[in-house]
Amino acid sequence: MNHMAVLQQRWQALTARERNLLGAGIALIAFALFWWLALSPALRTLSTATAEHQRLDRQMRQMQTLQAQARALQAQPHMQRDDALRTLQALARQSFGDKAQVQNMGETVTVTMRGVNAEALAQWLAQARVDARATAREAHLTRPETETGNIAQWDGSLVMALPAGQGGGR
Repeated sequence: MNHMAVLQQRWQALTARERNLLGAGIALIAFALFWWLALSPALRTLSTATAEHQRLDRQMRQMQTLQAQARALQAQPHMQRDDALRTLQALARQSFGDKAQVQNMGETVTVTMRGVNAEALAQWLAQARVDARATAREAHLTRPETETGNIAQWDGSLVMALPAGQGGGR
């Protein structure tokens, strides 16, 4: 005898009430599985779709802003290394005063600083990238133990790369 025949015999042996209860139980289990496997994930996705869409829109705007910045940097005329070094030194003097020294190390430039405000450092790095075409290659920063208030102060050094060569325009 095959399994289907055995199941049919057992089904026939049940009373009408037992068949109704068993059918209702099977229907309930089928609905629960359908909910768990099909509807619930779809509803969860639907409920988070707006927030996810807004997050992706913000990310897209940020990427477009970065793209515009990159294009603006690419469009700038080539800067000679000596001019970039002078600009970097002027920026350091203007932003940090005597808290930072810029040293020409041949292929790179090292900026050594003491007690520099973290926000000012971040702004200075962005400005150095645009004005002097300098990019940070290494950063060795520590927080001094004599921290004052809630303003983050940093000591350390940055190794910066400047535009290569002595050529004129692009």
